Amino acid sequence: MKKEQSDLVRAWLVKAQKDLFVAQDTLKYGAEYTDVTCFHAQQAAEKSLKAYLVWLEIEFPKTHVLGDLLDLIGQRDTILESHREAIESLTPFAVEARYPEFFLPTLIEAKEAVETAVQVLDRVKSALPKECLPS
Repeated sequence: MKKEQSDLVRAWLVKAQKDLFVAQDTLKYGAEYTDVTCFHAQQAAEKSLKAYLVWLEIEFPKTHVLGDLLDLIGQRDTILESHREAIESLTPFAVEARYPEFFLPTLIEAKEAVETAVQVLDRVKSALPKECLPS
Protein backbone atom coordinates (compact mmCIF):
# COMPACT_ATOMS: atom_id res chain seq x y z
CA MET A 1 0.00 0.00 0.00
CA LYS A 2 1.24 3.46 -0.86
CA LYS A 3 2.06 5.83 2.00
CA GLU A 4 -0.59 8.31 0.94
CA GLN A 5 -3.17 5.53 0.88
CA SER A 6 -2.39 4.47 4.45
CA ASP A 7 -2.54 8.15 5.44
CA LEU A 8 -6.00 8.45 3.90
CA VAL A 9 -7.22 5.32 5.68
CA ARG A 10 -5.90 6.74 8.95
CA ALA A 11 -7.58 10.10 8.27
CA TRP A 12 -10.95 8.39 7.72
CA LEU A 13 -10.47 6.45 10.97
CA VAL A 14 -9.62 9.61 12.91
CA LYS A 15 -12.84 11.20 11.64
CA ALA A 16 -14.76 8.04 12.59
CA GLN A 17 -13.27 8.08 16.09
CA LYS A 18 -14.24 11.73 16.56
CA ASP A 19 -17.83 11.03 15.53
CA LEU A 20 -17.93 8.02 17.84
CA PHE A 21 -16.62 10.15 20.71
CA VAL A 22 -19.40 12.71 20.16
CA ALA A 23 -22.03 9.94 19.91
CA GLN A 24 -20.85 8.36 23.16
CA ASP A 25 -20.60 11.72 24.91
CA THR A 26 -24.11 12.84 23.98
CA LEU A 27 -25.62 9.63 25.36
CA LYS A 28 -25.12 11.09 28.84
CA TYR A 29 -27.63 13.85 28.02
CA GLY A 30 -30.42 11.32 27.61
CA ALA A 31 -33.46 11.17 25.37
CA GLU A 32 -33.40 14.85 24.42
CA TYR A 33 -30.22 14.37 22.37
CA THR A 34 -30.78 10.99 20.73
CA ASP A 35 -30.95 12.52 17.25
CA VAL A 36 -27.45 13.95 17.69
CA THR A 37 -26.18 10.70 19.18
CA CYS A 38 -27.60 8.63 16.32
CA PHE A 39 -26.34 11.00 13.63
CA HIS A 40 -22.79 10.78 14.93
CA ALA A 41 -23.02 7.00 15.40
CA GLN A 42 -24.08 6.68 11.76
CA GLN A 43 -21.24 8.95 10.69
CA ALA A 44 -18.72 6.91 12.69
CA ALA A 45 -19.87 3.72 11.01
CA GLU A 46 -19.93 5.33 7.55
CA LYS A 47 -16.42 6.74 7.89
CA SER A 48 -15.14 3.40 9.21
CA LEU A 49 -16.57 1.65 6.15
CA LYS A 50 -15.04 4.25 3.84
CA ALA A 51 -11.65 3.79 5.53
CA TYR A 52 -11.89 0.08 4.82
CA LEU A 53 -12.90 0.69 1.22
CA VAL A 54 -9.85 2.91 0.75
CA TRP A 55 -7.66 0.15 2.15
CA LEU A 56 -9.31 -2.40 -0.16
CA GLU A 57 -8.72 0.03 -3.05
CA ILE A 58 -12.41 0.06 -3.95
CA GLU A 59 -13.81 3.33 -5.23
CA PHE A 60 -17.06 4.38 -3.61
CA PRO A 61 -19.70 7.00 -4.34
CA LYS A 62 -20.61 9.86 -2.06
CA THR A 63 -23.41 8.20 -0.15
CA HIS A 64 -24.81 7.79 3.33
CA VAL A 65 -26.46 4.45 2.43
CA LEU A 66 -24.46 2.00 4.47
CA GLY A 67 -25.88 -1.04 2.68
CA ASP A 68 -24.34 0.23 -0.56
CA LEU A 69 -20.95 0.55 1.12
CA LEU A 70 -21.31 -2.95 2.59
CA ASP A 71 -22.11 -4.30 -0.88
CA LEU A 72 -18.86 -2.84 -2.19
CA ILE A 73 -16.87 -4.29 0.71
CA GLY A 74 -18.60 -7.63 0.18
CA GLN A 75 -17.01 -7.91 -3.25
CA ARG A 76 -13.69 -8.57 -1.51
CA ASP A 77 -14.37 -9.32 2.16
CA THR A 78 -17.22 -10.57 4.36
CA ILE A 79 -15.82 -9.24 7.65
CA LEU A 80 -18.89 -7.08 8.33
CA GLU A 81 -21.60 -9.23 6.79
CA SER A 82 -22.76 -10.66 10.13
CA HIS A 83 -23.46 -7.08 11.27
CA ARG A 84 -25.30 -6.03 8.08
CA GLU A 85 -28.76 -5.61 9.59
CA ALA A 86 -27.53 -3.49 12.50
CA ILE A 87 -25.30 -1.42 10.23
CA GLU A 88 -28.04 -0.79 7.68
CA SER A 89 -30.37 0.32 10.49
CA LEU A 90 -28.09 3.34 10.98
CA THR A 91 -28.71 4.75 7.48
CA PRO A 92 -31.81 6.85 8.36
CA PHE A 93 -29.82 8.66 11.04
CA ALA A 94 -27.58 10.25 8.40
CA VAL A 95 -30.25 12.62 7.15
CA GLU A 96 -33.76 12.04 8.47
CA ALA A 97 -32.93 12.20 12.17
CA ARG A 98 -31.42 15.67 11.70
CA TYR A 99 -34.68 17.30 10.67
CA PRO A 100 -37.62 18.19 12.93
CA GLU A 101 -40.31 16.74 10.68
CA PHE A 102 -38.92 13.25 11.20
CA PHE A 103 -38.72 11.03 14.26
CA LEU A 104 -36.67 11.42 17.41
CA PRO A 105 -34.91 8.11 18.09
CA THR A 106 -35.51 6.47 21.46
CA LEU A 107 -32.76 6.22 24.02
CA ILE A 108 -32.62 2.47 23.39
CA GLU A 109 -32.15 3.09 19.66
CA ALA A 110 -29.40 5.59 20.42
CA LYS A 111 -27.55 3.13 22.66
CA GLU A 112 -27.86 0.43 20.00
CA ALA A 113 -26.61 2.83 17.32
CA VAL A 114 -23.53 3.66 19.38
CA GLU A 115 -22.85 -0.01 20.06
CA THR A 116 -23.12 -0.78 16.34
CA ALA A 117 -20.73 2.05 15.50
CA VAL A 118 -18.25 0.71 18.07
CA GLN A 119 -18.47 -2.77 16.55
CA VAL A 120 -17.95 -1.47 13.01
CA LEU A 121 -14.95 0.65 13.95
CA ASP A 122 -13.42 -2.18 15.99
CA ARG A 123 -13.91 -4.74 13.19
CA VAL A 124 -12.43 -2.44 10.58
CA LYS A 125 -9.45 -1.56 12.76
CA SER A 126 -8.81 -5.24 13.50
CA ALA A 127 -8.64 -5.96 9.76
CA LEU A 128 -6.17 -3.21 8.96
CA PRO A 129 -2.38 -3.23 9.24
CA LYS A 130 -0.90 -1.21 12.11
CA GLU A 131 0.48 1.48 9.81
CA CYS A 132 -3.10 2.45 8.93
CA LEU A 133 -4.25 2.88 12.52
CA PRO A 134 -4.35 6.23 14.30
CA SER A 135 -1.92 6.57 17.17
